[in-house]
Amino acid sequence: MKINVKGKRLTPLNIHPVSFILSITLLAATVLLESCGVYSFTGTSTTAKTISMTEFYNNADLGQANMGQTFTNSLKNYLIQNSDLTVVQESGELQMDGEITDFRLTPISPVSTGNENQINNASSTRLTITVKVTYVNTLDETMSFKDKSFSFYKDFTNDQNFTDIEEQLTKEIFDRIINDIFNASVANW
Repeated sequence: MKINVKGKRLTPLNIHPVSFILSITLLAATVLLESCGVYSFTGTSTTAKTISMTEFYNNADLGQANMGQTFTNSLKNYLIQNSDLTVVQESGELQMDGEITDFRLTPISPVSTGNENQINNASSTRLTITVKVTYVNTLDETMSFKDKSFSFYKDFTNDQNFTDIEEQLTKEIFDRIINDIFNASVANW
């Protein structure tokens, strides 16, 4: 059977080249995703349904007093928004706990005064935060880890008052650390 479309004769095996290439590409992508095992478009590679975590303790010498609670709440919110996991009080299929171990200010970018009798100052300071995490996957113990440290930093110029920008810098650092924790645990990257 032949069909006449706008003066062109097409048979069932005579399809447009772009349609053919698109069909092959979609077929290959489907086979590839299927062969990769468990894959979720939510970003997780686990079959777990629940996660429990204790509040992260602030064991750093510096930083805001509520830093541990702020970090824990931010981590829970990230998990809820970026996975199908339900956060439970205890005995989750995935379990996480940890502590904030370091909150450090380090002078960087020294500026010479030109006088060897004067102390050289820094034009910038680096805020570094480190979080130590223990992650237990009760469904697959090989995915678990103990006391793994995650750290990130942000630099700021010394013409800024640290107390004015501390909360924003801490949030930006926490966001990065939480993403790294998610990738190392639930997403298994």
